[in-house]
Amino acid sequence: MQKLLKILQANHPQVQYTPGNRFLWSPETNEVFYKLDGAEERDRWALLHETGHALLGHQSYSSDIKLLKMEIEAWEKARELAQQVAITIDEDHIQDCLDTYRDWLNARALCPSCTTRSLQQAGTKTYRCHNCHTSWNVTPSRFTRPYRARSGKPVTTTVFAAKA
Repeated sequence: MQKLLKILQANHPQVQYTPGNRFLWSPETNEVFYKLDGAEERDRWALLHETGHALLGHQSYSSDIKLLKMEIEAWEKARELAQQVAITIDEDHIQDCLDTYRDWLNARALCPSCTTRSLQQAGTKTYRCHNCHTSWNVTPSRFTRPYRARSGKPVTTTVFAAKA
């Protein structure tokens, strides 16, 4: 891990790498956080992926599908970076990570009234069902799913955490 980190720091001095509790790209601080004790192969893949976000200049996302698109782009960039340092990223790992975002998107798009898959309204955190015309808001968090309480007010419940 330390060898890869040194190579990435040398090749991409514009990216700041900071030890942390998990792998994370922070556009607010312009830092890639990494697990200091990351010794597994997938830790190197995660570091490459977060570096991909940094090099692509990923900031915030305006729709759920745009977040998925940014994740796909970051993995594509990670593949390029991996090739430069003679690392092979397991495609199953990439697809498993992307599946967490696809599952998240699918859960948010499910109408709480009739369970029809629906579309997010452009530029909002609101979904509207084309079947029963129910509208519901979702939180910006990747870790929650909307539910409608009997009162009709939306509530949220944690369903899963996306993999890095």
